[in-house]
Amino acid sequence: MKGERIGLAMAGGGISGAIYEIGALKALNDALVGVDFNKLDVYVGVSSGSFLASLLANDITPDQLCRTLIRHEPGEPAFKPEIFHTPAFGQFLRRGLMLPRLITESVLDLIDNIGTQTVTGALSRLLRALPSGVYTNRPLRRYLESIFERLGRSNDFRELKRELYVVAADLDSGDAIVFGDENNSHHSISKAVQASTALPGLYPPVKIDGRYYVDGVLLKTMHASVALERGAKLLFCINPIVPIDTAKAAELGVMRRGNLIDRGLIGILSQSLRTLIHSRLTVGVAAYENRYQDADVILFEPQKDDFKMFFTNVFSFSSRKAICEHAYRATLRDLRLRQEKLAPILASHGIEFDQEVLDDLDRGLWQELGVSNSDRLRSSVAVQLDVTLNNLARQIENQKDETVDEMELAGAL
Repeated sequence: MKGERIGLAMAGGGISGAIYEIGALKALNDALVGVDFNKLDVYVGVSSGSFLASLLANDITPDQLCRTLIRHEPGEPAFKPEIFHTPAFGQFLRRGLMLPRLITESVLDLIDNIGTQTVTGALSRLLRALPSGVYTNRPLRRYLESIFERLGRSNDFRELKRELYVVAADLDSGDAIVFGDENNSHHSISKAVQASTALPGLYPPVKIDGRYYVDGVLLKTMHASVALERGAKLLFCINPIVPIDTAKAAELGVMRRGNLIDRGLIGILSQSLRTLIHSRLTVGVAAYENRYQDADVILFEPQKDDFKMFFTNVFSFSSRKAICEHAYRATLRDLRLRQEKLAPILASHGIEFDQEVLDDLDRGLWQELGVSNSDRLRSSVAVQLDVTLNNLARQIENQKDETVDEMELAGAL
């Protein structure tokens, strides 16, 4: 029935996952009539999905998100994938300064426990000098702050026109925290997103009100139930994380052999994490059918043979463009294949398909947006110049702001 609450839940997936979700969003926005993805009733985001959800809730359109990937939007901060991968130089330095003390303690421990303590056991305390994160995601928080300070936007959950929920995990209790709910709406949106994107190992935990928070994906892949519990009767879900079918990849020549072990530790960890996260999502979505029988949940995600999602270097300008285009076309294709099944579900919520869009099998993202090759070239040069001029100042500011929190975290560990 038209007028019921409609929501959007977005999972994580790093930079490539976020770019895929942007392309998928644009496809849904183009192909569906009767729904505005900037005017939904409730948004839920986890990890990189929280980054996008916060932008949508602040009236950044899917078209703008697409264009920002390839050119500098007038009046908007330039998007750079590097904001996700800024090395935590300050933390490496501070952790390194702990080594003399830890080495001394290890030697004394070995001497005091001769015969019962092994060298390996005594030296194990040196592991405390390992950084709690390779990168810092403070630049991500600053990027969002610079966007939300524009007229008509807000960095305050309470001032938004729509409900936004950002999910993170409490490091010390293992509990989920929903920023934006009645108990946690006083925290800034940008700080909540920083916490939700703090994937352990990559980013340090984020301190908020004396507690440390990490990526919410550790508890659930999408936390779609947050929207369903708040009355969403139609929930669009976008998940970019699926395990890859390597046998098919080798068959098509994408891989020389169908063995991810050839790609080393990163390939193994990536596939393992994807498998774990996706299997958990599958179980969760199936459970929603019984738990929320009066709600419709529609999931969009890549296929297991979607090799572009696994083997693409998102730091390449052309690759970012290709992933977004690929996601756009793949989502339109998915809608065509499921049109007969989805049409009555969407119709019950006052939404219908734009048949002209679905019938256009050659429809491309960048042509639809009117972005030419020359536009992309000029904007790329402009963005790179901006990066070069501001990079040094940004790095200095990052390290200055990190000092207090990282020293407190080092002491806590």
